[in-house]
Amino acid sequence: MPVQPEFWAYLVAANIAAFIAFGYDKARAVAGKWRVRERDLLLLALLGGSGGAWLGRWAFRHKTRKTSFSNALIVIAVLQAALLVRVAIRP
Repeated sequence: MPVQPEFWAYLVAANIAAFIAFGYDKARAVAGKWRVRERDLLLLALLGGSGGAWLGRWAFRHKTRKTSFSNALIVIAVLQAALLVRVAIRP
């Protein structure tokens, strides 16, 4: 059975949300204000937004030096990539 369009729409929305969250958190960090919790940023990535999270890290130069955060994001992205490959080659 092919992947439903809703699945792709969900992934697009999750990635946009993650990207926006990284930008928002960076803006708050620069302003010295309340921040988005790392747990919440990783949750957005885990819920399907790992691409948006990586793009947000790069675009906003945000959360690039924290090793534990980077490692968690790598694990999430690898797992999601494997899942996407599995979905793509499924008969």
